[in-house]
Formats: sequence, C-alpha cells, structure tokens
Amino acid sequence: MTNAKNANAKNERSRSRSAARLAAAQALYQQEMEGTPLANLLDEFHQHRLGATIEDVQYAHAEIAFFDDLVKGVDARRAEIDAAITDKLASGWSLERLDRPMRQILRVGAYELIARPDVPTATVISEYVDVADAFYDKKEKGFVNGVLDGIAKAVRV
Repeated sequence: MTNAKNANAKNERSRSRSAARLAAAQALYQQEMEGTPLANLLDEFHQHRLGATIEDVQYAHAEIAFFDDLVKGVDARRAEIDAAITDKLASGWSLERLDRPMRQILRVGAYELIARPDVPTATVISEYVDVADAFYDKKEKGFVNGVLDGIAKAVRV
C-alpha cells in the first residue's frame, strides 16, 4: 500500500511540474508580448491560470514554487540563458529570429539545465520537447531537443 501511495504521489508531482513548465513558458511569452511586470505576472497566473478553468478548458494543477522558480529564474538570468541558447544555434541564426513561443520554451529549458541540477538532464529535455509538442510539429520538437541537449553538454558535467 505504501508503495502505491508513493507512486501516486510521484506521478502527481511529475504532472504538476509538467504543468508548471508549460505555464512558465506561457507566462514568459505573455511577459514578452505585453511587458507585464514580474510580480503582476506571477499574481495573475497564481490567481487566474494555474489549475483554473478558462473557456471550458481545465488547466492542470501546477507546482507553484517550481513555476515561480522557473519564471523568476529566467527573468533574473536572461542574459546568461540567451547566451547559452545563442551559442547552440546554427551559424547565421539569432535568438531574435526564433518565434516568441520557441524563445520562451528554450529559455525555460535552458534555465532548468543551468540552475536546477536536482532535475535529471533527460527529464528536462524530454519535458520541454513535450512543451514544444503543444505548439509545434515534429521538426520544431527536434530543434528543441538538439538545442537543449547542446546546452546540457555545455553546462552539466
């Protein structure tokens, strides 16, 4: 019985972290589009998005502390994160050339690789490939995988 409870708790945490990752990419996209101050952005997501039902769509419960860490971390370390991403782009490509959702997915994934050594590399890459799947086709998912894999090799030894 205890093993079943532990497995259920682990699965629930995994789902809530997956939801936090997707929400973080969405929040950072909104911040870039609207220039929403960080405190207002976090409050809006806490009060109205995470776990809410919007237009008949039930949003998954997200681990709020993890969500906050991702959004605040990207905001605080944007220059470092953008440099890590830019370093892995093909010659002639720039971060500005990527569309906004892709930039945010890569930023959050890069932040997690750089700042969250408690999360296994394979988990981070897989999760952000899944986030990309919500917005893109196979080609773009492969792009996310390749860029984040390159960043992981550079920042995790």
